[in-house]
Amino acid sequence: MFFYIKQVPDNLSFFNPRLSHRIRYNEKQINRAKLTKRTVESSVPGATKRTLIWDTEITGFCVRIYPTGRKTYFFQYRNPQRQTKFLKLGVHGNVTTEQARETAKQLALKVSAGEDPSVKKVPVAGNHNMEELAQKYLKLHAEKDKSPKSIKEDKAMLKNYVLKEFGTQQVAEVTFESIQDFHVRLKKKSVYANRILSLLHKMFNLAIQWRWRKDNPASNVKKYKENKRTRWLQEEELKRLIKVLDAYHNQTVSNIVHFLLLTGARKHEVLEATWDQFDLKKGIWTKLAHKTKQREMAHTPLSPAALEILRAMHQTRTDSAYLFPGRVPGQPVKDFKKAWATIRKQADLKDFTVHDMRHTYASHLVSSGLSLTIVGKLLGHTQAATTQRYAHLADEPLREATNLFAEKFQKLTEGEEI
Repeated sequence: MFFYIKQVPDNLSFFNPRLSHRIRYNEKQINRAKLTKRTVESSVPGATKRTLIWDTEITGFCVRIYPTGRKTYFFQYRNPQRQTKFLKLGVHGNVTTEQARETAKQLALKVSAGEDPSVKKVPVAGNHNMEELAQKYLKLHAEKDKSPKSIKEDKAMLKNYVLKEFGTQQVAEVTFESIQDFHVRLKKKSVYANRILSLLHKMFNLAIQWRWRKDNPASNVKKYKENKRTRWLQEEELKRLIKVLDAYHNQTVSNIVHFLLLTGARKHEVLEATWDQFDLKKGIWTKLAHKTKQREMAHTPLSPAALEILRAMHQTRTDSAYLFPGRVPGQPVKDFKKAWATIRKQADLKDFTVHDMRHTYASHLVSSGLSLTIVGKLLGHTQAATTQRYAHLADEPLREATNLFAEKFQKLTEGEEI
């Protein structure tokens, strides 16, 4: 049987007539016959177009005969994604018909098993366990690209969760199911579970690059939905906090909290800040790239109130390079958890964290009429979506503005003078 088709560009794929009624290729004619040495060698090439002969026994096995007389064996199939693939098996003369047939038979078996023969297998470089992967991740990635705080968090997650669960397993043996089960068991700590899942995902991506395994078992494990905190201090709460801070016995802690409120900065940015980052004359705080979450240098303007605190601190500064020197020489204040707990209790602030001071700063700016773009820049957000959590507060100034006309309209309706 012959199938005649139109001439089309040579780089287009074609379909086996037994797989599809569509045939797209620059062939003179397409035949079906059992491919043997005699069949192939007795076939006559076309004058200007190529001839294709499909084998009648092995689906997808064929030989292409060129006008020059060259005859090449191919195997056509569809991969699990239903994409048509065309593999070259060799040129007749370099390989025999039987060799090509045996290769096509083996390829057909792989296709039947759900494999894609065109995908080259990446060799796995020996056996490595999860302990080795964790150490290499820390050395080549975390310690090179992440902040000290993030490195500390990664080490804690690895020690307390990941290595306790997978430490003795080979990297190549960890499965999607085992990670999914692990993630489910951490459901009560949903946010932390998501951070651990992200850590595993990155580690296995690196393992693929290092050829320790072929795929990422942490892919497609669904994260838990996270509800972003919206806690921020109302004016009355702010008054109580300021009153407590003004009377607090530890001036250093009081200055830290004041500075957090007045700048909206992250805690580690404030605690690790050094005097050389500040230009008190211009009122600019230059945050170095390795100190920011975005790894980008930022020039943040300071308010008069923040500058007043800095100038007062500068007058009594020690030889320490840090704004808030700690008890250990050459080190800044590491944390102030106990002091913060006392301050929060005295100010009667329930469910309010240190990071919520950043939300308080942003929320008051947005509700006062500043755009999300400006507030995002002050907070150091590189993506607009990050600032969107404050979008609902931007409606308040608009509501107040439209109420002005509503009040005027009401007075006109009632006949009152304006």
